[in-house]
Amino acid sequence: MASLRDLGLSEYEARAYRALLRTGATTAKELSRASDVPMGRIYDVLNSLEQYHLIRSQAASRPKKYVAVEPDTALDRLLESKRQELDEKAQQYQEVVDELTTELDAAEPVHDQFWTAAVGDDETVDLLIERLSAADESLVMVAGTPSPQFDLGAVGDLVVEEIEAALERGVDVSVLMSPDMVDSLPESVGRRYMDQLSDHPKFHVRTAENLTGVFNLIDDVEVCIEVPNPLDPGQAFAMIDLKDPDFAADLRETFEPRWERAVPLAL
Repeated sequence: MASLRDLGLSEYEARAYRALLRTGATTAKELSRASDVPMGRIYDVLNSLEQYHLIRSQAASRPKKYVAVEPDTALDRLLESKRQELDEKAQQYQEVVDELTTELDAAEPVHDQFWTAAVGDDETVDLLIERLSAADESLVMVAGTPSPQFDLGAVGDLVVEEIEAALERGVDVSVLMSPDMVDSLPESVGRRYMDQLSDHPKFHVRTAENLTGVFNLIDDVEVCIEVPNPLDPGQAFAMIDLKDPDFAADLRETFEPRWERAVPLAL
């Protein structure tokens, strides 16, 4: 059951405000009796309610009288107070994240070999998005066969968002697709990629014949390889992430001549 305490009031403050709605204008002493708030606490409670702008006082009267503001107004003011409190908390957390990001990024990167795999739709998407967001310098995306990351829907939206974020970080993004892959994309997909990304100086798309598979090369040290579902090649079955500078260098060496011979995608 909802309570005024959910919006930040103490038990005594909630009791006093509710009592004022019943009694109308009244003195502190009368309100103490009506609300069961001890007389020794009633003035602190009234001062607090005034700071929330939930009550008004008539200082000219002797003894001083208090009246509650209308419930709609009171609730709006409590809600706004909570929003401000949450905004301040969010800002504090953002400052902590910014400080920790600087501190943690200062650590020397580890170049040891490491690999992991994700199986299943959600796990595969999570791993892909996580690794795309880790790109600092370069991102190469190769698609020779249909792939959810180049399709409509939630996965495609997330990939586009990560590409845009990478470009904002100054990452060079190169996308290489087979002509068949381009032809298989719905017109709206190509339009979205091109409309949102094509004008960026660090974003390039080319096509090349005889491409197979789908993989992402990240900062020339890490490779995300998509494993298609054997029962439905248009869907990903798993994602293998391999952090191996030597393997990544070999892949880059193989990719470069294909990229040089590739044809820029016409808009």
